[in-house]
Amino acid sequence: MAKPANGRTALVTGASRGIGRAIALGLAGDGFDIVLNDIERQRDELEAVAGEIARIGRRAIPLFADVGNRDQVRAMVATGLAQAGRIDVVVNNAGILIPNLVENLLEQEWDAVMDINAKGTFLVVQAVLPHMRERGYGRIVNIASIGGKHGAPEQAHYSASKAAVMGFTRVLAQEVGQFGITANCVCPGIIVTDMGRTNLSEQASIDKWVGITALRRLGQPEDVVGPACFLASDASAFVTGQSLNVCGGITLS
Repeated sequence: MAKPANGRTALVTGASRGIGRAIALGLAGDGFDIVLNDIERQRDELEAVAGEIARIGRRAIPLFADVGNRDQVRAMVATGLAQAGRIDVVVNNAGILIPNLVENLLEQEWDAVMDINAKGTFLVVQAVLPHMRERGYGRIVNIASIGGKHGAPEQAHYSASKAAVMGFTRVLAQEVGQFGITANCVCPGIIVTDMGRTNLSEQASIDKWVGITALRRLGQPEDVVGPACFLASDASAFVTGQSLNVCGGITLS
């Protein structure tokens, strides 16, 4: 069992709803103080999550930044460090999906998905690494997707972005391990969130995904919490460079 994380701080991006919200609350339940991130238009939702964390008895610091913007990311990390004093864990959860067929895919749609999902992960990691390296400790948990392993129609750019996150994480793990920092991915399957509902627009789609999932059910955001919290804890001290499927048995590798 991992020891309680009292005194440690985690930064969770895209934390206003869905998987990000669930992970932030899960980490707070494990004793972490939380630096919460999302974009400005999610202010009300993010501040509501901060209130839930405060009721757990942990500190919550809501900060607003577009993770695809280098200057905003660096300002967010600097503010988080100034207010919290440390960042022990980063969970790169912020992500978007704009479904479209490759033939019809707009360049700006490709760029938007890549900027948030792939570049955003890189920018947040790059901003926090000097602090983690100086302290000789860090846990980086990047939320990828089983879509980055096999993909689905209308999601070529999303699949490419999540494959990029996994490749980035494998190299990152090799570069930072000597400094006491681990880097891993969680790869959710079909999770019932606002984004996940993209795959669930019709009952036939729901039936299809349930039918090919070994556990014969769709995932909930809370299903991702345990794996993410494990990778954020000292229980995973000898685990790095891995991409863990959390999909109920859709992808079996």
